[in-house]
Amino acid sequence: MGLRGKAARAAAYLFLATGASLMIIPLLWMVLTSFKTVAESTSLNPFIFFPTAWHWTNYARVIEHNHFFAFYVNTFAMMFFRIVCSLLFSAMAAYAFARLRFPGRDFLFGLVLFQMMVPTQIFIIPQYLMVDALGMRNTIFALVFPGLVSAFGTFLLRQFFLNLPRELEEAAKLDGCNIGQTFVRVMLPLTKSGLVALGIFTALFAYKDMMWPMIINTRTEAATLASALAKIQSAFSVHYPELMAASVLAFWPMLLVYLVFQKQFVEGIATSGGKL
Repeated sequence: MGLRGKAARAAAYLFLATGASLMIIPLLWMVLTSFKTVAESTSLNPFIFFPTAWHWTNYARVIEHNHFFAFYVNTFAMMFFRIVCSLLFSAMAAYAFARLRFPGRDFLFGLVLFQMMVPTQIFIIPQYLMVDALGMRNTIFALVFPGLVSAFGTFLLRQFFLNLPRELEEAAKLDGCNIGQTFVRVMLPLTKSGLVALGIFTALFAYKDMMWPMIINTRTEAATLASALAKIQSAFSVHYPELMAASVLAFWPMLLVYLVFQKQFVEGIATSGGKL
C-alpha cells in the first residue's frame, strides 16, 4: 500500500472514530450524570464531567417511586407479540402479493403503499376507538394492537419473495405441494434474512413507541419504558441525576439485546438496506 493509500485509510479511521465519539459521549454523559448530585449536574464553572462521589441513591429513589419491573414486562411483551404478529401476517400477505394472481391484487397492494405514505398519527383515533370498544384499554393487547399488521413488513418481505425463482414453486407443485405447503416449506425458509430484518425493525419501533402507549394505557403499572420515561421526565424535570438514572434503567435492556444479537442486527440492516 502506497503513501496515498495509507493516508486515505488514516483519514477514514479518523472520521469513523470521530463519529463513534459523537455517539458515545452523550451516552457516557448520561451514565455519569446518573451518579451525580443536582449541584454537580448543573455546574458550569467549574464543569464537572466525573462525579466526585458515586450516588446510587438516585437509582434507589427512581425505582422506589416507579414500577420498573412492570415497565419491563409490558415493554418486552409488546415487542414479542408485535414481532410474532408482524412476521406471521406480513409474510403471508407479502407472499400473496408477490407470487399469487387474484383480482384486485395491485389495487390492494396500492392501499398498503398508501398506508406507508401517511403519518401513523392519523390512525391513532380510529385505533383508540376500536380498542376502547373492545374494552381492552390498559392491557397488553392494547399495546400490541397497532402492530398486528405491518404495511412496512408486507412491502419489505414482498421484495424478498419477488427475487425467488419461479422454478421453486413449479417444483413444489410437481411434488404435490399446495399453496400453503409451498409457502411454509419452500418459500418462507428462503426469506430468513428478510424475516430477521423485519424482526429487528419491529423490535426497535416497538421499543421506542411512546405516543400510543401513553394514550391507550393510562395506568402507571400498564405503561411501557418509553411512555413511563416521558412521565418521569415531567416529574423530575429539574432533578437531572434521577432523570438520567431512569434513562439508564430504560435503555440497558435494549443495549443487552443488541450485544447478544449484534451479528443478526448487522446482517438484518445490511440485507434490507435500512438504517437504525
